[in-house]
Amino acid sequence: MTTLQALVIGATQGLTELAPISSLGHGVILPALLGWGEIEKDPSYLPFMVSLHLGTTAALLLYFHREWRELLTAFLFPGRARRDPELGDARHVFLLLLAGTIPAGLIGLLLEKKIRHLFSVPSLAAVFLLVNGGVLILAEILRRWSTGRVTRELRSLGYLRGFVIGIFQAVALLPGISRSGITMVGGLWSGLGHEEAARFSFLLSTPIIGAAGVLEIPKLMRFGSPGAMRLALAGGTMAFATAWLTTYLLMHYFRKFEANQALAPFGLYCLVAGGLSWLFLG
Repeated sequence: MTTLQALVIGATQGLTELAPISSLGHGVILPALLGWGEIEKDPSYLPFMVSLHLGTTAALLLYFHREWRELLTAFLFPGRARRDPELGDARHVFLLLLAGTIPAGLIGLLLEKKIRHLFSVPSLAAVFLLVNGGVLILAEILRRWSTGRVTRELRSLGYLRGFVIGIFQAVALLPGISRSGITMVGGLWSGLGHEEAARFSFLLSTPIIGAAGVLEIPKLMRFGSPGAMRLALAGGTMAFATAWLTTYLLMHYFRKFEANQALAPFGLYCLVAGGLSWLFLG
């Protein structure tokens, strides 16, 4: 892998990790479409891809740093949370995040070896990208049909629903299924609006993608060379910059188009990109 390739993949990861169009799917398909040999089959490629998540995690922590500070304060000081209604709501949201983190963490640990080989099959990632697009569009259609449904706030969400949204997130272990997209679908199904679903999705993804990046660093060091570590650093820096910008733009977008079919354009993109990629790679 060259430095330019690492920067392109890092930028792609930062742009697509938080947008509902699957960063891992693009990371698997892009090298094949650009004719970069079969770098996705190299043992160090998946650890490299996952290590880019550290850049994305840093961007999310920077963007939501005030919220994370409030969440951690509410969790670590329950007495203050009981006296302060705002901290009480923050503690409830923190516990929701814990409940939602459990499924992806457990499934990732149990099925890691079985899922890992999927990352060397670009045509399969294209199929999952098609599935992702269909799910996003279907979610908006079903939401439009249920116009009488009351939109709830995140602080009113029950822990069971938080756990179920975590199960949605676990499906994103498949390359081509967007973590943010499928988690937002779970949030919309639970009665959240687009902005609240996006906020919960970004907060929920932070510990998972951060932990995944940390766990893959030793594998990158074992399979790769010092040059591979430098490439990971360059790609991670690019992922940080593009992820922060993407988060800012997406939160503005979902706030502005709260009442519209906000996920539909991303679904259409996934259908087109997945279909063309499957035709080209199949």
